[in-house]
Amino acid sequence: MESFPIQTCRHEDPEQEFRVQLTSKRKTTERMSRCCELLRRALDGQPDISEDSRRVLVQELLANFEAAVRLNVLVDGQPWDEAPDLEDEEALDLESLLDDSILDTAWRRHSYPKRILPHVVHALKAERKVLGLYETSVQPAELLRDPDLESIMSDVSAAAPGMVRQAIQVIKSIDALQQQAAGLCEILNLKPSAASLQIHREVLGSAAMPPAGGAARGRQPVHRAVEEEAAAQGYEADSKGAERSEEEEE
Repeated sequence: MESFPIQTCRHEDPEQEFRVQLTSKRKTTERMSRCCELLRRALDGQPDISEDSRRVLVQELLANFEAAVRLNVLVDGQPWDEAPDLEDEEALDLESLLDDSILDTAWRRHSYPKRILPHVVHALKAERKVLGLYETSVQPAELLRDPDLESIMSDVSAAAPGMVRQAIQVIKSIDALQQQAAGLCEILNLKPSAASLQIHREVLGSAAMPPAGGAARGRQPVHRAVEEEAAAQGYEADSKGAERSEEEEE
């Protein structure tokens, strides 16, 4: 079997790029932080190294690791330092985020009640079953009614409508009495009119004004007023008739 020598091409293209091509700087940073967490525990099992030396070595190891990664990667064809921190496609779109939130909320409102309903029914059935296991430890005592008290209450209930009617009648009579008293006060406070004064003068033959409380108060009898009027005009009345009138007045 004829063997052919393996030829290795040692000629390398000077423009060939050996750095790793990446598309997201943020994701690369997250992966680097995970690797750094592992590197911080790399020297934990070395009892011969002091704490200060271990801290210095871990810091150097992390710095060398981060520097090596940044030098050997390209983010969208750009070096690490020249690449933007936030890519355009990773920028948050508020409208799309709001739309997604609305859709998510609507889906939950539509689907969650159907999922929750069987659990609620099961919980209610279990609660009723547990309540059925309880037993009343204290039996309620039967209340005995007092016959005397019941008779008193029945009498009061029967007499209540009559008392209400009597109270209504008393209130109505009080209102009527108040109206009559008001009318009497109004009559007593009336002043005589010009026509009543003229009639008083013609009948009694006196020009004196009657009192304000009423025309009938304090006036002289009719016979005596007639005699006085006749005496003033020079006319003498019959003495017998006068005596008879005086006796009638007495």
